[in-house]
Amino acid sequence: MSLPAGPLTEAGLREHVWPRFSRTLMRPGVYLANHSLGRPLDRMGEDLAEFAATWYQRMDEVWSVWQREQTRFTAGIERLVGAAPGTVTQRASAGQALRSVLNSFPVDRAIRVVTTDAEFDSLDFILRAYEGAGRAAVEWVESCRSGEVPLVDTSRVLERVRAGVDLVVVSLVTFGTGQVLSGVAELTGACRRAGALLLLDVYHAAGALPLDLAGLGVDFAVGGSYKYTRGGPGAAWLYVSPEVVGTGRATLDTGWFAKAETFDYRRGEAISRQAGIGGWAESTPPVVATYQARSGLEFTLEVGVDRLRAYSLERQARLREALRSAGVPVFEPSEPLGYGAFSLVPCEGAKAVCERAAARGLTVDSRGQFIRLCPDVLNSAEEFEEAARVLRSCLGGT
Repeated sequence: MSLPAGPLTEAGLREHVWPRFSRTLMRPGVYLANHSLGRPLDRMGEDLAEFAATWYQRMDEVWSVWQREQTRFTAGIERLVGAAPGTVTQRASAGQALRSVLNSFPVDRAIRVVTTDAEFDSLDFILRAYEGAGRAAVEWVESCRSGEVPLVDTSRVLERVRAGVDLVVVSLVTFGTGQVLSGVAELTGACRRAGALLLLDVYHAAGALPLDLAGLGVDFAVGGSYKYTRGGPGAAWLYVSPEVVGTGRATLDTGWFAKAETFDYRRGEAISRQAGIGGWAESTPPVVATYQARSGLEFTLEVGVDRLRAYSLERQARLREALRSAGVPVFEPSEPLGYGAFSLVPCEGAKAVCERAAARGLTVDSRGQFIRLCPDVLNSAEEFEEAARVLRSCLGGT
């Protein structure tokens, strides 16, 4: 069922897209946690069945098929994020991708890292673990407040980028507030002048915002599939720029799939890695995740991130209007393009409010003192009105 060209509309999506999600749409209630776990297409189940059927039929000959599927997945990610061919390798999680980068630095001293207090736990926790073990010396840049919302000030990060810093780790879209980081080009330039490498977490950007990693000039990027490309857990990835690949940089976080000859079992003291991004591979990959992620990634590329972003901004504005009309306090971004795919309701006891809302059929989530609400192509305007009524009631209104 082909989706017509042009701007997305609710009517057009109902006709051409919603039938592809019939199993998801059978679920009762209003789902506005699309930023947390994206809703899968019906075809996802068919793709998983294909994985199983191929395994049953081919047995030990199936590896060639599985490797082609991995290549298909990484090529799709490269298209999605504006990366050159041969720069993305699969990982099971963003945290695993970060460890690959950290373990590409010399082990004779602590890695000097600059990061912010707004990074998601998958990166934050690992950096703190490395710091606690004396493996990293981390400078934590504190967020500043803009009214009710804590924001990352790029200028504060830039102040810390100087000679001697090895790695800068920042999110393009922060997980707690949805802020889109400004000044990435300036940060890239500062890192190059200081001799530092820049890792960009794009988990909340890939599939939600148009990306051009090659144009941004970042050294590394990490992301995954279970949010905006509807691929579930396990289909994460690591981007390594052509410049970094070209230096021959290698990671100790490696495995036998990085070998020059994967299925050659000769022994010897010297190891020989694949050239290029293949040398960043790990051990036996979670191949099933690439089948699981296939339909969502292809859907996102088919619709186009530009169109999805424009529709997201329109839907968020409509959702916030419904919330305001119901008397629910809502954060209003000062710059429409300065925030990601979800909107914020500030309130005390946000987690408890979300639990009360879930009991009334509304799925949202919270981070700190904010409720996060993310409409997508499967949400109707009527659901926004219902969500506003439920939240108003849960917040103590009538």
